Amino acid sequence: MSQQENIRNFCIIAHIDHGKSTLADRLLEITNTVLKRDMKSQLLDQMDLERERGITIKLQPVRMTYTMKNEEVRTQNGKDISDSEFYILNLIDTPGHVDFSYEVSRSLACCEGAILVVDSTQGIEAQTLANVYLALEHDLAIIPVINKIDLPNSDRQKTAEELKSAFGFTDEEILYASGKTGEGVEDIIHAVIKRVPAPKGDSKKPVRALIFDSIYDIHRGVVAYVRVFDGQIFPREKIYTLESKTEAESLEVGYFKPKMEKSAEIKTGEVGYIVTGLRDVSKARVGDTITLFEGRQTAEPLPGYKHVTPMVYATIFPVSGDDYPSLRDAMEKLRLSDASLSFEPINIPSIGFGFRTGFLGLLHMDIVQERLSREYNLDLVLTAPSVAYRIVKSDGSEITIHNPAEMPDPSIIKEMYEPWMLVNILTPTDHIGPIMEIATQRRAVSKDIKYISKDRVDMSFEMPLANIILDFYDKLKSVSSGYASLNYDFVEERVGDLAKVDILVAGEKVDALSVIMHRSFAAQEGKELVAKLKELIPRHQFEIALQAAIGGKVVARETISALRKDVTGYLYGGDVTRKMKLLNKQKKGKKRMKKIGKVDIPQEAFLAVLKK
Repeated sequence: MSQQENIRNFCIIAHIDHGKSTLADRLLEITNTVLKRDMKSQLLDQMDLERERGITIKLQPVRMTYTMKNEEVRTQNGKDISDSEFYILNLIDTPGHVDFSYEVSRSLACCEGAILVVDSTQGIEAQTLANVYLALEHDLAIIPVINKIDLPNSDRQKTAEELKSAFGFTDEEILYASGKTGEGVEDIIHAVIKRVPAPKGDSKKPVRALIFDSIYDIHRGVVAYVRVFDGQIFPREKIYTLESKTEAESLEVGYFKPKMEKSAEIKTGEVGYIVTGLRDVSKARVGDTITLFEGRQTAEPLPGYKHVTPMVYATIFPVSGDDYPSLRDAMEKLRLSDASLSFEPINIPSIGFGFRTGFLGLLHMDIVQERLSREYNLDLVLTAPSVAYRIVKSDGSEITIHNPAEMPDPSIIKEMYEPWMLVNILTPTDHIGPIMEIATQRRAVSKDIKYISKDRVDMSFEMPLANIILDFYDKLKSVSSGYASLNYDFVEERVGDLAKVDILVAGEKVDALSVIMHRSFAAQEGKELVAKLKELIPRHQFEIALQAAIGGKVVARETISALRKDVTGYLYGGDVTRKMKLLNKQKKGKKRMKKIGKVDIPQEAFLAVLKK
């Protein structure tokens, strides 16, 4: 039944909110993978967080079966591949946001084809371009689909012209569908069977299965999601991971329908899961190759995945120091299902012990914080996000710093390098001027402007990453009325005239509030930051001075006035000297409290830099 030539492994790629998950729902319905009574919207989005925000965060595999009705099935090269009408379709649903592009790359490595979904009301957007180029790198067969054709403002012709202009597709290759009504979805299934090649691989070779994702089950240990490239895996076999060199046992194997269903084996070319029983999450990393213990000497590891480089760094602390071990365990388990997450222990004296954590972007940071809070019931504090800077000291030695607290004395710094990104912005032509303005304010260098249609352009800039992560995306959406889309990739490190802005609260430096920025903006940014902190830090019984300093020079100051307690309220009449005596006593107390009082800084203050 599951002959190798009848298997199709494919994924769906699209920009965020182009109807990818809705289309996946219709595919599940048409193939009768899920009963109608069990059907719900965004079925493959398993997390509550995904359903609440309406975005896909985690890739999700599902196995579907489909029977072709009296139709000759041929691949793109015209070779007759099967007389059978029964097909196994392995779909991997992928995220659409730029912060989760690593999830997309892992899906592509397990597939032979990709459905490219483009919203007919919005056209090609920045992440559409990025995902297509990623798919072409993996040499996948791409099936272009124009979605949401049921909407009144749908423009099929314009979107088709953009696809032909940007990627060279022909009219015959482009399909039209509505993920909401189901129109055209069966044509997509037929196109997958015809155009996507069957998986290659030899069932008689030593077992090689790529771990493309994994989860931790408290009862069964690590469950590895795998694509089998060679050989076949049975339950109760001794298995071996080639990279971490760990022996385990396949306690159970099976497929995703879309929930896990155990089976007698996973064959060559198929996608499934292996329950390993491993309790150490580091022993079954994403990208590792699983083989059989007996054949471990002859099996060659699969290419795996390139090491992902974090773009944004922030430090995560538990509100209570007693929760530090729980946070460490939670981070380890979360890293198993989120291979792009990296962290290491750190101690900041003003806050305590925590983890310096690397993220792919601000949305990734927000999602990780939410998952840690919800899934592991932790109260957390995050410092303001920053990027990694490389510093060359006067003696020629180099260090990399991930937050301002690590920055050495400016007198010993010879050069400081910051990461620059190639930014692609797709926007209607009406918004070119305002976008150029906000980009140049953030030190962007314009590289190119290409027209992908008569009223849409692809604008390219080079820009420091630090200027992108703060509020650039929000400003971009604001000036373009929500129509512009953004994608960025690392270019190189460049020398910058950078300065550290220290924030002093009541005369004490708060490392977690310090920021690094270009010297030409530092004084103005310092003023804005202390003004924002004045609104966020609550008033105390004593006056609080907020200062921004560059080196030893204070460039901005704000004062939070004292919260006045009416100590004379209970007096009634009598000599005025009684009132003055109490007021003088209060004044002395406030003066003493100002010296020894502790200022409580809320979590919002640490993220004030994002919301200026």
